[in-house]
Amino acid sequence: MNWKTAAAQKTVDTIRVLSAEAVERAQSGHPGMPMGAADFALVLWAGHLRFDPADPNWPNRDRFILSSGHGSMLLYSLLHLFGFPLTLEDIKSFRQWGSRTPGHPEHGITPGVETTTGPLGQGFANGVGMALAQKLIAARVNTDKFPILDHRVYAIVSDGDIMEGVTAEAASLAGHLGLGNLIYLYDDNDITIEGDRNLAFSDDTRRRFEALHWQVLPADGHDRDAVDAALRAARAETGRPSLIMCKTRIGFGCPHKCGAADVHGAPLGADELKATRAGLCWNYPEFFIPAEAYDFCREAARDKIAAAAAWRQTMADFRRQEPERAKLFNALVNGELPADLEERALAAVDQKPVATRKASGQILQALSPAIPALFGGSADLHPSTNTLIKKQPLIGPGRFEGRNLHFGIREHAMAGMANGMALSGLIPYVGTFMVFSDYMRPSVRLAALMKLRVIYVFTHDSIFVGEDGPTHQPVEHVAALRLIPNLHLFRPADGPETAIAWTAALRRLHGPTALALTRQTVPALDRARYAPADGARRGGYVLGGADEPGIILMASGSELPIAAAAFEELEKRGVKARLISMPCLELFDEQDEAYRRSVLPPACRRRVAIEAGRSTSWHKYTGLDGLILGLDRFGASAPASVLAREFGFYPEAALAAIGRAYPEFAP
Repeated sequence: MNWKTAAAQKTVDTIRVLSAEAVERAQSGHPGMPMGAADFALVLWAGHLRFDPADPNWPNRDRFILSSGHGSMLLYSLLHLFGFPLTLEDIKSFRQWGSRTPGHPEHGITPGVETTTGPLGQGFANGVGMALAQKLIAARVNTDKFPILDHRVYAIVSDGDIMEGVTAEAASLAGHLGLGNLIYLYDDNDITIEGDRNLAFSDDTRRRFEALHWQVLPADGHDRDAVDAALRAARAETGRPSLIMCKTRIGFGCPHKCGAADVHGAPLGADELKATRAGLCWNYPEFFIPAEAYDFCREAARDKIAAAAAWRQTMADFRRQEPERAKLFNALVNGELPADLEERALAAVDQKPVATRKASGQILQALSPAIPALFGGSADLHPSTNTLIKKQPLIGPGRFEGRNLHFGIREHAMAGMANGMALSGLIPYVGTFMVFSDYMRPSVRLAALMKLRVIYVFTHDSIFVGEDGPTHQPVEHVAALRLIPNLHLFRPADGPETAIAWTAALRRLHGPTALALTRQTVPALDRARYAPADGARRGGYVLGGADEPGIILMASGSELPIAAAAFEELEKRGVKARLISMPCLELFDEQDEAYRRSVLPPACRRRVAIEAGRSTSWHKYTGLDGLILGLDRFGASAPASVLAREFGFYPEAALAAIGRAYPEFAP
């Protein structure tokens, strides 16, 4: 392709002006990055990226991630010019209520947006997960005759992405695994919000990434031929990920603000926009796109559309000639589940005392053979989190036939990569200690925002970690995770509830689930006396007791046996009591009002909640007259039994507290 034609220049200038005009109309946004990156972005999209505008979800498309999501108008301009279903009216509505062009790209809102970006480094980590997912699926379905999945993952990353810690973690793992299908273009423009990059950053980025086993290629980001050559070299390298360092000037085309920090995150202003249009000889009305730009992009898209059509024919032949592999392909990219999922999970556990982390591991072994799309691992903790699928190979450099991932001590990248894997159709699970969920929180939040099926196995879920002390004892973490919208947190009380929790997490197609699991062994509930665990499907359920209770006891996880013992003692005293298990508050809240009232009848205002963590989650269920036995301080280093005694998490202490709060129930 000839990158020096007038049409190519007209298209680049279209991207610059369109981006600046949209930001100006919105009086909000980031014009500098789209203007500076327009040259190399056009080379990528027109000359290298594979896609079908009429089918944005074509399985073998190359993935494009704008990790520097603040430059969203670059992506929206490209999507519109290349014929995706994004109109000029959508672009005029940039950053407005109900628009398909939000301030930062959001997956599920704009056709062609592969992942939600904006928090810097997240797109970088997502892309590593996508590249890994392609390798995992290809290793199972591709043949010499039918290379069904051979797409690449491209991204544009910024100085901010390069600085964020999650990027260092993800880049390290990408280099270790040798993800040669990963190609990132670094918009190396020397500017951050506060000013020159050298105010806070003087790394030798090239040597840093080379040390992480990446191929690093320099290019003048405004020299389209140089960028094209670098992309060809990156595509030729199959054993390492590639970083193309595109030297650019932020706000390229602005006569006065080019290369300055104030073009990063604010509109150009009417005078500067007018001067920019004049400097580019842009003698068109506002939001006008010249025919030459449309023609250039649509002509480039024709070959891509033809390639997608040829792939579909190959796929049809593949389905006829390789029916079993085709069936596996569907199971992998769609995250298919067996019909008897819950039965398998329940059969893996029994009515014996068990640590719920151990029960989770048993369930994982039982379910994994029936779920080809299930892949996962831990942050160097699988002996403690029970997240290793036994009798399955390990995934490593050049080895993608296994099921088990070693993420190393990289919780943030682990969660970000899991999002990329989920966006590729797989069902990722990732494990670590509950207290380290803080390292993962930004990625967990984005999984919830994108409605991704990701499963977090958080073990060591309370102060009963014991001797490791308060640095490793989560107190606020369960409550903090519950604050994330669209995240379900299950804290099961025994093996059967753990089975239901895993089942619910796997069946949940539009959001992530966190499993909060115990390190310590917990008693098995007597299911002959109490209701079966399938009630946990609704988040909270009545285990037993009076139809018209005078007092309600509720708990989650390892504190449910405490509530059960107190409940049984109250019944012996002739008290009309009710016992409730509340393993997932979010799921309970999603039930209809009639069910919630049947579990928590409004007439009963004497309500007791027991959980070894911050009490903030429970006020809505106990009400003003209720009692919460929680922990609103940090723990201590001591054996778990001593902590239970000192902090009052045992039946006699619960009964004493109930007697103080409600003297009528005292012995």
